[in-house]
Amino acid sequence: MLNDFVNQFWPATIDGLAFGSIYALIALGYTMVYGVLRLINFAHSEVFMIGTFGAMFVPFALGVSEPLTGLALVGVILLMIVAGTLASAGTAVALEQIAYRPLRKRGASRLAALISAIGASIFLQELFALLVIPNVFNRPEKGRIQMGLPRLMEKSELFSIFGHSVRVDQVLVIVAAVGMMIALDALVNRTKIGRGIRATAQNPEAAVLMGVDINKIVRMTFLIGGGMAGVAGALYLISYENTYYYIGFLFGIKAFTAAVLGGIGNLRGALVGGVALGLVENYGAIFAGSDWKHVISFSILVLVLMFRPTGILGESLQQARA
Repeated sequence: MLNDFVNQFWPATIDGLAFGSIYALIALGYTMVYGVLRLINFAHSEVFMIGTFGAMFVPFALGVSEPLTGLALVGVILLMIVAGTLASAGTAVALEQIAYRPLRKRGASRLAALISAIGASIFLQELFALLVIPNVFNRPEKGRIQMGLPRLMEKSELFSIFGHSVRVDQVLVIVAAVGMMIALDALVNRTKIGRGIRATAQNPEAAVLMGVDINKIVRMTFLIGGGMAGVAGALYLISYENTYYYIGFLFGIKAFTAAVLGGIGNLRGALVGGVALGLVENYGAIFAGSDWKHVISFSILVLVLMFRPTGILGESLQQARA
């Protein structure tokens, strides 16, 4: 068994970093909304799902049927990322306006918001299964099947580590995800919008007295978090070339696990938690088998909640200096 771990260490590490990067991008939406509103947005999983379909629409509409190269490939990938980002960000803002803002105005409990999130999640799943996928993507089976994407690029070896190949799509996912997270960290810590987000998270009443528009800040929080999920959806689709209407369920729970593991409410914690989760579940699969990957992930969630509920980094937006 130890020999298996040694032999599969590098492939598992690269796969873990790729999956962990996707988990981290999705986790950013959970951690931002929780940091500002103290709300677990369980409909965020469907925001990611819609991002995958938004990205899929680009090659579907362009009629891509074979691998691309050069500027054509770069253009299609950029369009997919933009489409996925717009679809997810728009969905997240609509969720805030329809499912959460009326409850906030009425002073409803967090339990009411949680129930609203679950209802919105189920609604979006069924909407895509029964209406969007059959009509937009011409699938008469009402979308209840896995949709495959024609291969966009040749998944050739870019370089090797100790004799183990690293594919170009894996590097693309990791580099793009890290770049987006660095940009988000800079936005939150160095811009006026970022100061407003941190001020609202730390003390909403004082932020209002200082002239911060709370509704605008909440809307921007959902917009940014949804956009990150859209980027994750596009990167997942580019690398793994499939999606389905309930894909957000599993990825959403794992991203939530990553957010809790890193320290929910902490942006850098989402990165640490996502990468750690991706690596641990891949390493664990070497010993226990791939069928146990989900068990490993959810066991981590239980253990973190039991022994270190503040996560690895612990600090949240509420505790960060504005």
